[in-house]
Amino acid sequence: MKFTFTEKRMDSSEDLRAYATKKIGKLDKFFKNEAEAFVTFSIERGRFLAEITIHNNGMYYRASELTNDMYASVDSGVAAIERQIRRNKTRLEKRLREGALSERDAVPAFAPQEEEVDDFRIVRSKRFSIKPMSAEEAILQMNLLGHEFFVFRNMDAEDRIAVVYKRKQGGYGLICDDGEE
Repeated sequence: MKFTFTEKRMDSSEDLRAYATKKIGKLDKFFKNEAEAFVTFSIERGRFLAEITIHNNGMYYRASELTNDMYASVDSGVAAIERQIRRNKTRLEKRLREGALSERDAVPAFAPQEEEVDDFRIVRSKRFSIKPMSAEEAILQMNLLGHEFFVFRNMDAEDRIAVVYKRKQGGYGLICDDGEE
């Protein structure tokens, strides 16, 4: 596995890089081809953030963990990516190395059993009218409803469909239709 390390607002030690390389390198057993791992270490509000992105065969696996210890953040990030792979194993079988998810190592004995995720099963459907409004109004409406995202017609962009959402790092995001068909 090829590693790229980045630091934001901190300097990482060689020990931390070696630890991350060892832990993330264990995920290499899942991939046919050599994977690329992008690891970012940073400090946010006095806590340690480890962002791990693995790129292999056109697929991206990403985890971001914020804890009081950088080593714990790396451990949690690796565990989260492994859960993503295991949870989606039927969809990923064509892209992963054969035998990577054998019954022998499917779930460690100490790990709690996860519910099997149904393939793209829609459990609720909702219809509503999409009203024209500004992004600021959409954020206000989203906050009033207590939702994580809100779909609206962006009157500042020729009434194109847009989505505002809350970001984990704080602030808001905006996704817009570019108008091309």
